[in-house]
Amino acid sequence: MSEGKNSILIVDDNEINIAILEDILKHDYEVHVGKDGVEAIEKAKDILPDAILLDVILPKLDGFEVIKVLKADPETNEIPIVFITALSDVENERKGLLLGADDYIQKPFDPVTVKLRVDIQMRIVSHLRTIKLLSEDVASWIEQ
Repeated sequence: MSEGKNSILIVDDNEINIAILEDILKHDYEVHVGKDGVEAIEKAKDILPDAILLDVILPKLDGFEVIKVLKADPETNEIPIVFITALSDVENERKGLLLGADDYIQKPFDPVTVKLRVDIQMRIVSHLRTIKLLSEDVASWIEQ
């Protein structure tokens, strides 16, 4: 990972969506790409990105299956997942959130909104890391 840059995994089977999302995020984040559900899981486990932008409609495994696998794995279960999908009905949005998604963005998406929502997830990641480090410091101090 590049010094000081958080990483993000974009998973979408549409080259245009990938190019747009990469363009939105590449200046502030180290961007990785996956194009199907199986690759999403492999890359998430390999890279351990700070966040994942995940399409629901994917080849091999859909995004709902991918999130189930990632949330069941202790190595990947805390990675924030933001669905970006053309599925606009409330049932699919509810399903994604119930499966553990941290946000749900409908296509066509607004680039500024995507950037703002990713920035929010990255701030949360940063705060959680700080809390974890502080709690480890307190625990080691108590042990002394």
